[in-house]
Amino acid sequence: MRSILIASAVLALAGCANSGTGSIPKPPPQTMQVDLQRYQGTWYELARLPMFFQRNCVQSEAHYGLRDDGRIDVTNRCRDKDGEWIEAKGVAEPQVEGKTDKLWVRFDNWASKLLPIKGDYWVIYHDEDYRVALVGHPEHKYLWLLSRTPEVDQETRDKLLSIAREQGYVTSDLIWRQAD
Repeated sequence: MRSILIASAVLALAGCANSGTGSIPKPPPQTMQVDLQRYQGTWYELARLPMFFQRNCVQSEAHYGLRDDGRIDVTNRCRDKDGEWIEAKGVAEPQVEGKTDKLWVRFDNWASKLLPIKGDYWVIYHDEDYRVALVGHPEHKYLWLLSRTPEVDQETRDKLLSIAREQGYVTSDLIWRQAD
């Protein structure tokens, strides 16, 4: 009897998982292969979709360094509204060996020490000179507009926003980098 009640509860909850939303899940974004040698270095966050871990950030940047084993050292820095820098270190690696468009990123923090948490890092777009990039989540939960410089011209900004919208991201919710 107990097994039947548990199974019924699980089925009832599963049936309610999308009830009332009426929305059809968006297809995952298309991605681009990345030359990791050219991708390494510093990237400035121009804008992002809201993310809990970055809730107090007014400026963010990421530093990527290619390792001998093919993985990437990641250092994310965030300046809060009081001007303090907060730093997180991690490692990224391809989700599929030999492909560089979809990476797993795991940060060395309290959460990843308790659980094997790793985040999706999908490269949706980069220009041919590796000056700007769009990185997102397959379920459109997160998005980062990145640049090698803290600011870009309006034409570049419009292009990044257009690509993000074409890929199914809601750009009206973006949080933009505060000027220095």
